[in-house]
Amino acid sequence: MPLPRRSIAGLQATALGFGGAPLGDLFDHLDEGTAQATVVAALAAGISLIDTSPLYGHGLSEHRIGAALRNVPRDSVILSTKVGRWMDPTKPKTDGSGYRGGLPHPAVIDYSYDGAMRSFEQSLLRLGTDRIDILLIHDVDVWTHGELIEQRFGEAMAGAYRALDSLRASGTVKAIGIGVNESEMCERFARAGDFDVMMLAGRYTLLEQGALDSFLPLALEKKIAIMLAGVFNSGILATGAKAGGNYNYRAASPEILARVARIEAVCEAHGVKLPQVALAFAGAHPAVASVVLGAVTPEQVRENLDLFAQPVPQLLWSDLKSEGLLPAHAPVPA
Repeated sequence: MPLPRRSIAGLQATALGFGGAPLGDLFDHLDEGTAQATVVAALAAGISLIDTSPLYGHGLSEHRIGAALRNVPRDSVILSTKVGRWMDPTKPKTDGSGYRGGLPHPAVIDYSYDGAMRSFEQSLLRLGTDRIDILLIHDVDVWTHGELIEQRFGEAMAGAYRALDSLRASGTVKAIGIGVNESEMCERFARAGDFDVMMLAGRYTLLEQGALDSFLPLALEKKIAIMLAGVFNSGILATGAKAGGNYNYRAASPEILARVARIEAVCEAHGVKLPQVALAFAGAHPAVASVVLGAVTPEQVRENLDLFAQPVPQLLWSDLKSEGLLPAHAPVPA
């Protein structure tokens, strides 16, 4: 059955997208052939939305995706990448990139107009294309910048936003937005500029719904399409409440493990898998255009598609709400 499609500024994106962060050697060094085969498998399965970023492996994810895309018609793919960092090949890469591997080019954080244009041009070269469909300002959030957030927000609106707006006006980019880990920053940007789309990672999931009452209604009001990433909260909603499970890129606390165990028990009572329910919940909000999942093998792509296609019993949602594990007003699949 073909994947449903939803509009992002007129682009018909599949409700399940492919996320390129793991292809930057995020968790481990990947075999080149397998990495490209994973992208090919996603495209062959009908996934149209491919998301990446210069940050992911300091350009390696874009290189790998670009190589895979050379085998398909460009118009068959909705390509999303980001600005906010450009790579400096003249300097040695230092520790602290957060990636196990990747290319040997250090990232320069730069939200200026010229910095955004430089990042965009480098992405075009790595991806081997002449245009980007969706371009996002990346990581303007407290998680990334801490006490520098006010400075970074000002730089992004005065610089990168103007650059993206001009690229959209020229037709080189179809849709512009931001990609962050915090719904509060999504809301702030939504009120400050004219954005088409926003990628929110980890803040609207089966485990936490901080975006439900403020940002997502604003997105609907302003017709901002949402791409949801991190819907497994860095792994805990995929693996379940197991010792060593990750939540927000760290070992899950006892409180998080306990809450996930309660959610998992409801899923088991209805004979469905926890990640299946997590995916179904994430895609049910009317503001969400696409749920973006990463993969590092063709088998993982197929597993994600199988999970996404499986229906969830209506009584399960009622049980989660009656046990206080979901807000009563949270949208769920019909």
